[in-house]
Amino acid sequence: MKAMILAAGLGSRLRPLTDHRPKALVEINGRTLLQITLSRLRGFGIREVIINVHHFADMIVEYLKKNHNFGMRIEISREDVLLDTGGGLKKAAAFFAEHSAQDSSRLDTPFIVHNVDVLSAIDLRRMVQFHEDNRALATLAVQDRKTSRYLLFDDQLQLCGRRSGSDQPPELVPSSLVPPRPLHALAFSGIHVISPRLLPMMTESGAFSIITSYLRLAAQAEKILAFRADEYYWRDLGRSEDVARAALDLEQNVIAQ
Repeated sequence: MKAMILAAGLGSRLRPLTDHRPKALVEINGRTLLQITLSRLRGFGIREVIINVHHFADMIVEYLKKNHNFGMRIEISREDVLLDTGGGLKKAAAFFAEHSAQDSSRLDTPFIVHNVDVLSAIDLRRMVQFHEDNRALATLAVQDRKTSRYLLFDDQLQLCGRRSGSDQPPELVPSSLVPPRPLHALAFSGIHVISPRLLPMMTESGAFSIITSYLRLAAQAEKILAFRADEYYWRDLGRSEDVARAALDLEQNVIAQ
């Protein structure tokens, strides 16, 4: 099984911590966000990872070299222009197609996409099992918490739309394909399990959010599912105060290191 770490962003909300380094190399209790994410993936059994880079890209490359890639096979996907989550994944698609021609059993082995700036204890094994049991095209870790952007799911956990804030009208997939039903507004946690079948279906080009692809595919009755992760620790590390809070959580053993 493989994974992609999304680490190309500018980290603007983390300034001044990112004035002279990429957000992936911001530290929590002596460990970088990149090291923490790689350790999580390695603990799950993943040994092959691709990382997209842009802001201070060479610093990340040198950091990995200095640390011998943390004992993993790591590829770098350089983005001269930021491609957002969807464009970044599309650029890295060849990494996930390797070995397919020689080994048909790996054609639909799912992979994980993980934001570098989230800290969580979400059970990746359970999430992958859920994805495979439901034969989903993509599975998104979500929680019932406040956010500025919600994804909307029905009682079968199928993606049906999105909404900005709690008081804005929803943007739903075409109603001709999705009949009226109760919807649940949930916050995406920056962790996906994706079938490689999705990659050739990403017809968008340039810089685009992967959520755009998910919504289009959901409208075509593809399974884009929610994995409810309410019971697990999760924290966004987009601001310096979030990093400080996460450091305290680790010190107090709120989440295991």
